[in-house]
Amino acid sequence: MTSSTEWDLESIASGTSSSGSSFDEDEVNARVSPYWIKYRSLIECRGFRLDTVRDVKEYYQRHCSNVDKRELHAYLSGYHLALARSDEDALCKDAGLRDSLFRATRGLDGLKVMVKAVHRDSRELDIVRYLSAPAQQRDPMNHCIPILDLIDMPHDDICFIVMEEWSRDMFPEAPFSLGYLLVALHHCIEHIAFMHRHHIAHLDISLHNFLTNYNGRYACIDYELSRRIDKASSPRILCSRGTETPPEVERGRPSNPFMVDVWALGILILRACKLAGIHVPELMHLAKSMLNENPDKRPPAASVLKEFQHVVATMRETCHICP
Repeated sequence: MTSSTEWDLESIASGTSSSGSSFDEDEVNARVSPYWIKYRSLIECRGFRLDTVRDVKEYYQRHCSNVDKRELHAYLSGYHLALARSDEDALCKDAGLRDSLFRATRGLDGLKVMVKAVHRDSRELDIVRYLSAPAQQRDPMNHCIPILDLIDMPHDDICFIVMEEWSRDMFPEAPFSLGYLLVALHHCIEHIAFMHRHHIAHLDISLHNFLTNYNGRYACIDYELSRRIDKASSPRILCSRGTETPPEVERGRPSNPFMVDVWALGILILRACKLAGIHVPELMHLAKSMLNENPDKRPPAASVLKEFQHVVATMRETCHICP
């Protein structure tokens, strides 16, 4: 993003804030903090092994041999404390993860996965089930993180969502190409347009909630705040403060949840362009319309997707890119 731009990420996002609070305080939608040792054998019976001290040490051997010892603490984000333990079969939770999350390995092929505990009656589980159903999975616009298993614990009102572990680094290698940027943004915008078509608002869109598998695919995660919305022409709900918060939510007003998503998606476009170090005037213009102070004047996600596709088609002709 260049300094010549009359508006930039910092000025637009200065009023936004992050919040770890749940969408509401009712029990079924609050974050779950399970006693992981209790469920270890049950999860293993489904083919997934929660990370142990041994797994961490093997990670060191594979990935950290060339890392300066003074940098290991920051590099492993919380794992270093467990390495001092003598029981290599003891569970080893990444201290950087929330209590509801635990890394694991699929026994069948060694695939790294993430296990998330949620309440059985939570909105998050309902939405994950819906997005992961075969009918929705067949839709190429659906970029939900691949769900490998749902492990139900009815006696404890807990369900474990097992998903592939992808990376939060949207651009794994420098220099970042325009093609990488456009593919990433296309998947992000397309998924939100897909959700809105199915009357679901995400309500916590951010760069941190879109992951990549380093193979040209990007996926959305974290539906803790997400809501199914009645088919009203102008829905209004009281929204919690997600990672990127538009002005109407900051003011505590009942808000159109879909326009809350459009605002956050506009911020995501700006952040992605800044992260990639690529200034695309056409994308800046699109994002500016999405960040209108008046939510009624923001374009719907379907229109954003259509305009983005037009921008990409034009750039493909003029710049000879292949996103």
